[in-house]
Amino acid sequence: MTTHASQTASPTLPRRGPGRRYLALWFPFLPTDRILQERRRQSAGQAEGPFVLVDKARGALRIAALNAAALESGLKAGMALADARACLPALRVGETDPQADADLLQACATLCEMFTPLVALDGADGVLLDVTGCAHLFGGEEGLRMQARRTLARLGLHTRAVVADTPDAARALARHGAAKVVPPGETAAFVAGLPLAALDLGADTHLALGRAGFRAVGELAERPSQALTARFGAGLATKLARLMGREDIRLTPLRDPPACMAERHFPEPLGAMDSLMAVLERLGREVGAILERRGEGGRLFEASFFRTDGAVRRIVVETAQPLRDAPGLLRLVRLKIDALADPLDPGFGFDALRLAVRRAEPFDQSQADLEGKPDPDGDVAALVDRLVARFGRAQVLRFAARDSHDPLRAAALEPAAAPAAPWPEPDPGQPPSRPVTLFDPPQAIEALAEVPDGPPLRFRWRRVLHDVARAEGPERIAPEWWRVGARPPATRDYYRVENGQGRRFWVFREGFHGEGEGRPRWFLHGLFA
Repeated sequence: MTTHASQTASPTLPRRGPGRRYLALWFPFLPTDRILQERRRQSAGQAEGPFVLVDKARGALRIAALNAAALESGLKAGMALADARACLPALRVGETDPQADADLLQACATLCEMFTPLVALDGADGVLLDVTGCAHLFGGEEGLRMQARRTLARLGLHTRAVVADTPDAARALARHGAAKVVPPGETAAFVAGLPLAALDLGADTHLALGRAGFRAVGELAERPSQALTARFGAGLATKLARLMGREDIRLTPLRDPPACMAERHFPEPLGAMDSLMAVLERLGREVGAILERRGEGGRLFEASFFRTDGAVRRIVVETAQPLRDAPGLLRLVRLKIDALADPLDPGFGFDALRLAVRRAEPFDQSQADLEGKPDPDGDVAALVDRLVARFGRAQVLRFAARDSHDPLRAAALEPAAAPAAPWPEPDPGQPPSRPVTLFDPPQAIEALAEVPDGPPLRFRWRRVLHDVARAEGPERIAPEWWRVGARPPATRDYYRVENGQGRRFWVFREGFHGEGEGRPRWFLHGLFA
């Protein structure tokens, strides 16, 4: 069983030093491998042979993709189907499906996250992995390369894989070279013999380079970059520097790397759920130790189960407060698994298990009160976590403050486990500016007030007449101009009023005297406690 625990400086891209290493995976027959894989599942005894996918181009059906057997038979992409059938009358033919190919490549990239969390797509037929610091888990870079190929081969996919110093070099060697693992610092020597097609700069640039007498990448590398830029543009010099290993552009991964993580790779697939939960608890302790050293706790945890057939299941747990307690986390994961509509099926077993912290926050140690009782807020947070794990994030809500002067938008319901902005603190010694109870919508009242903009003298609400003893205001609240449409709502003047019995109300006048048709209207918006 292989163990790995790691931490990054932040939940965004980590700071990276020199000496990065990249693994490029190229799928030369991805479209046909997908079709043949589906047919093998339907008919296990079906024989292999030349197989192509066609698409209509230039008024005829032409080969868009082909498998290895068709390539060895002399067929090429772009060849008319009629010419291909003349060469191979028994040729099997299918139709292209670019969306299905893209979905399969995305699934392969997700599966490759079992080797590193830094995975990116490389065009329509490749995947790039930043494998810096990961090779020792698989017996070195060659072991990692072979393990990635074996994992994808179980899915019926042909691959070529190369490890090099830069993503561009690894990509070019996978498509045009014969290298497997380029020793660190020796990229230029391995790339020098590649054809100009490895530059991937377009047909016009390749034609111009060929007419200038260049045949290999190494011949361009011997020329001054200023001369190449003056004749062929800055793109050539930039691409050449990346290809020769002099410039590393880094990867933009499909998902942000976690704040920290721990994982296990199993020598044999593991399918017993009790064993998986035991491994997950140990991973929780390792992650908790990392968070403790950093003075943080996790708010968003993700357990990834990598199955032998290429499926990846993710269990996401979000907590109301920072957490680094492994048993508590395991209880939430079990609740989440039990509540899944699609059960966590181990199939033929899992190859790897990873626990990642997707969001971390500063962790404040809880302290008991003078009577030795724990903080009751912790019990409420634990209850919220269990409810969220059992019923789902969208089913457990709370009111949260919003940065808005409009009382209708100053609070909103949001998931209880989501980070929330603090409620504004009232001014010391001053009564609250907003009532505890708000009516939605505000209730119309009949009011007698001083004109043009005085507070109400008395008002009738629910058939009861209230004489105003005290009034504060007005507080003028205009609508948020960036949200209003062609006819913005009227401006409101709010008053805090108190009747003779000491009951306090929050009322407003909508509109002004002499504005529009009729008199301004009065509404009761809320009640103070």
